[in-house]
Amino acid sequence: MKTKLGLLYGGKSAEHQVSLRTALAVNKALDHSKFEIYPIYITEKGEWIKGNQLNGPVDKVEDLQLQQSGSSSDTEFSAKLFQSDDGKAFDIIFPLLHGPNGEDGTVQGLLEILNLPYVGNGVLASSAGMDKVVMKNIFAHAGLNQVQYVSFIKSEWNAETESAYDQVEKELGYPCFVKPANLGSSVGISKCTNRQELEKAFQEAFQFDRKVIIEEGVTAREVEIAVLGNDNPKCSVAGEIVAKEAFYDYKAKYEDGDTALIIPAKITKDEYKTLSDMAILAFKALDCSGLVRADFFLTNDGKAIINEVNTMPGFTPMSMFPLLWKHTDVEYPQLIETLVQLGMERYKEKQSIKYTF
Repeated sequence: MKTKLGLLYGGKSAEHQVSLRTALAVNKALDHSKFEIYPIYITEKGEWIKGNQLNGPVDKVEDLQLQQSGSSSDTEFSAKLFQSDDGKAFDIIFPLLHGPNGEDGTVQGLLEILNLPYVGNGVLASSAGMDKVVMKNIFAHAGLNQVQYVSFIKSEWNAETESAYDQVEKELGYPCFVKPANLGSSVGISKCTNRQELEKAFQEAFQFDRKVIIEEGVTAREVEIAVLGNDNPKCSVAGEIVAKEAFYDYKAKYEDGDTALIIPAKITKDEYKTLSDMAILAFKALDCSGLVRADFFLTNDGKAIINEVNTMPGFTPMSMFPLLWKHTDVEYPQLIETLVQLGMERYKEKQSIKYTF
């Protein structure tokens, strides 16, 4: 019997297009002889639209941008969104949502309330992993080595603008990086080398979030490790990102391809051991499940610094997470099926928990 799988993608987020590309790639890679695949598209306005069962791979992103049929029942939020053509609930949901309103625990909480199995991280890990300030605070408690950082909410910045800039210069200095606290894919991130750039960076970042984080700049290599599993996670080989620009921004990631990915990274066995141990510690500190990509800085003297983890990393075949597993002898289709199995295992475990006494 085929597994009934709901492919959830799109979303009311600045990373809507990234999600569409991911959904296209996953749909092409899924074995349609094993899965009944149903698209569930969240428009940029936040409307939910379920399509008919996909009888084969979809070739274009545009084919996944489902249109309203004119019937309100097609776009109203209801249990039917998560049912196959025969009226039965999906066996599992595969959320391919990036950024707020999808990767941040909101959709995961909805699926928990509906008691539906789903792929990937749960509410806590998704929420904490999305908020870079909360994530770094948890990492600090776990004893993970990090760069220095400060953060501000928009009202604080509006009330004490110059004081915020002064604090950044006093505690971090230049260069530094200003980021929205709750976005991925390098959206809204700026590198600053002086006060003028810092002021502009704050204005840019606050367009995307009510909270920003500012991190000190370090001279280091950018090395990433993919983590896969539930209670006993495993690490992939390490990969290195070499960006031609000042840093690995959204345009370099998704538009120009103006980076080089070196897999496996040229690091020592001891360095790999340190990074993989830190990746597992970060995974467990956030109570992650399914998948995580852990991003590190590796200084010239071999010091390992965790930058962040991504609880729903880029997931096209050419994204770092699948490429790292490909070089660890796990091909893309196998990786997807493994994640589906991990999601089902976690759901089964949760069903054994007593909620009454």
